[in-house]
Amino acid sequence: MSEDIFKMPRMGKSEYDRLVKEQYICRIAFKGEEHPYIAPFLYVFDGRFMYFLSTNYGRKVQYFRDNPSVTVEIENYSPDLSSFGFVVLPGRLVEIDDVGEKSRIRESFVKLIKSKGLSSNVLSALGHSPQEPVEALLTGERTLVWKLAGVKVDEILGLKSHDL
Repeated sequence: MSEDIFKMPRMGKSEYDRLVKEQYICRIAFKGEEHPYIAPFLYVFDGRFMYFLSTNYGRKVQYFRDNPSVTVEIENYSPDLSSFGFVVLPGRLVEIDDVGEKSRIRESFVKLIKSKGLSSNVLSALGHSPQEPVEALLTGERTLVWKLAGVKVDEILGLKSHDL
């Protein structure tokens, strides 16, 4: 008796590009001490790069400083899992230092939070009190701004249950 393993279909570039554009939550895997360290992040995508806000404290910051090579995972699935897909993007995080660029990216996060109608509780993951206005993200240095760079198309893995 032969047991054939079913392999999930791969996403084409246009499919995983669409997934990245439509979603706004991902997981980032950092090289930890003994095990990988995985943390959820909000992200914005400008059509070329993904950007992240990170609190300026915690393990993820130290792991980033020790080794900026990461893997980002984004997924989409129906509630009953009848359809699903995910994309895995290996690359490296780069901290944005340019004041103008940081300001533009922070504004993108404010627009994202407002356009998606996200709860003010999301601010707590970004070093701010949920009682603060979302515009608090625009000022201060409670968050670092990171960009995913160095992603090679031939290393991107997108899989799906079927056509999404």
